[in-house]
Amino acid sequence: MRRDYFELTVEGVGDDADDRATPLVRIDFHGPEGLLRDRLSDTDGGLLEATEVDVAFRLREPLSDAADPEGVVGVTNRYTGDFVLELNETATDVLPFIHAARDSAGDEDARYRVEIDVEDERLVSYDKDTFLVYDHEGNLLRGESLIPSGVEL
Repeated sequence: MRRDYFELTVEGVGDDADDRATPLVRIDFHGPEGLLRDRLSDTDGGLLEATEVDVAFRLREPLSDAADPEGVVGVTNRYTGDFVLELNETATDVLPFIHAARDSAGDEDARYRVEIDVEDERLVSYDKDTFLVYDHEGNLLRGESLIPSGVEL
């Protein structure tokens, strides 16, 4: 599936963000609906639940080497490891989102919401508490990742 089929927008990040609001990432898909629906479906044809998908950001270059390092946001099927979707983003778009999720949590584990729309129609909405960030060599960046307390990786 082509990365340019997707457009990512965020809410709840930046100076105007409500400190208690759950940050939201909206992914709009502008391609063949059946393709995305198939990737978001389980073996019985039902749409995957939030517990069945993982969200991650993989850098393509070191954080320290570029002013705005590029990377790839990926949503994967937790059980098969198959990519549901991938889209290009920069670290300056993704990392502030993760920080906003942490800041909005107070003493609780951080949370955020992912909404995936097809041509402006909601396909799925997931409440998530994990967002893993990997460097350009595939190593987990724990300090940049959103990992709930008590989770061992």
